Amino acid sequence: MTKLGVGVVGVGMMGKRHAENVCRLVPGARLVAVADADRERARQVAAELEVENAYDSVEALVERNDIAAVVIASPAKHHAHAIQAAAAARKHILCEKPLTTSLEEADAALAAVTRAGVCFQIGHMRRYDPAYAAAKKRIEAGEIGAPFIFKAIGRDPEPPPPSYFEAGLEATIFLDSSIHEFDLARWLMGDEVAEVHAFAAGLGAAEYAGLDPVDAGVVNLRFSRGGIGNVESFRHAGYGYDIRTEIVGSRGTIQVGYLRQTQQVVLSAAGAAYDVVDHWLVRFADAYLAEMRDFVETLRTGREPRVTGADGRQALAISLAAQRSCREARPIAVAP
Repeated sequence: MTKLGVGVVGVGMMGKRHAENVCRLVPGARLVAVADADRERARQVAAELEVENAYDSVEALVERNDIAAVVIASPAKHHAHAIQAAAAARKHILCEKPLTTSLEEADAALAAVTRAGVCFQIGHMRRYDPAYAAAKKRIEAGEIGAPFIFKAIGRDPEPPPPSYFEAGLEATIFLDSSIHEFDLARWLMGDEVAEVHAFAAGLGAAEYAGLDPVDAGVVNLRFSRGGIGNVESFRHAGYGYDIRTEIVGSRGTIQVGYLRQTQQVVLSAAGAAYDVVDHWLVRFADAYLAEMRDFVETLRTGREPRVTGADGRQALAISLAAQRSCREARPIAVAP
């Protein structure tokens, strides 16, 4: 069968990984072009991946007839525009989280997708991580009974550089970090988050003065069917990239996550030591690849995407409710 032509919009760290996967590790796809607002960055990535076509806008990329699908990995504030441009050109879409930065933009973008009749998948890649996928199957099989409590920890070793916030990207820990856990909460609990109560704090690092003051967030969750949960996010862990989740059910508990990268412990006079996961592209490398392979297979077989625009919208709704809860210091109902 003919390989699916794919273009990647936004080739920073995340977009470049998507482009690498399409180019080298997804047999049913062919990387046709990349685009980035930084034209030189686009040319650099294209040259590295031996792709001839590099552009500085989504409009230029989607004009190509040999591109059937577009992967959007640009900053979140540009997602709505990129989705609408790709949909207008009748391209299928895989868009990184968050879907957009407001529900109004999300609804307009999803309406454009519906009008165009194209496939749309949102990039909540943790659903493709082998450990999380196995946990979901065990929960669905009833091994822990009815899930009742959801607990998650998401700690980064250090925050993004100041330029990340100066550029007006996802300058909130709820949209940038906690949104992963919010999506997992809906998916693993098999229920909707009805209400959130969020708290946030900052260490006051001098290099981030005047930018996003929030370094830590804690969000309590109430689910529609009575379950409860808690999500913690932190940007200054220092020791490594620490992602852990626990689902407590009526007959058992499932814990997902690990910190040790290799199964090796060094014992010496100084004590015991082992390495840790140090980056999200290391921890979720398999998930990103499985996500891309599944997206391509979805398009080749005509099936419905496993992670839909509605999933992306609801994770965004929870994030925005948490942001508002923190600002107003009260519980906030999540928009259905």
